[in-house]
Amino acid sequence: MNLPAGPGGTAAARGVAGLIAFGVAAMMGVALYMEHVMMLSPCPLCMMQRIWVCLAGIVALLAALHGRALRAHAGITALACVIGAGFSLRQLWLQSLPPDEVPACGPDLAYMLDAFPLADVLMAMTMGTGNCALVDWSLFGISIAGYMLIGFIGIIVLSAVQFRLATPR
Repeated sequence: MNLPAGPGGTAAARGVAGLIAFGVAAMMGVALYMEHVMMLSPCPLCMMQRIWVCLAGIVALLAALHGRALRAHAGITALACVIGAGFSLRQLWLQSLPPDEVPACGPDLAYMLDAFPLADVLMAMTMGTGNCALVDWSLFGISIAGYMLIGFIGIIVLSAVQFRLATPR
């Protein structure tokens, strides 16, 4: 398949970056709706996934607006999503553990930020706690972490398309 080169390819790559930024905004909109309307409190691993998806969205938005270094932006966006997908996989693994193997639940993130050193908070956020193993909501048997993983994979695929469209000929 021959993809457009030159300015047309750049415009298409910027369009894909804009699509990624829009998708991230939608993902965060759903996450905030679930938190504030459905009253589902995010666990530390959920917060890490949010951080990485937001970073991917910011980089994609910059690519769409800036229009330069589109390949680098695509690579950084994909890298952020690979890291975020790792946190999704960690949470899915915790959710698959038998109840007797789930780590102990820890305090909520707001309390940890107030009471513990930042290093301990970051460790809890990256490793997860028993709170991360709870499945408070699912649709078609897929938990929020599963949908986040699907979203990260989709963004990685779109980043590859953006990279390919921005490739100079």
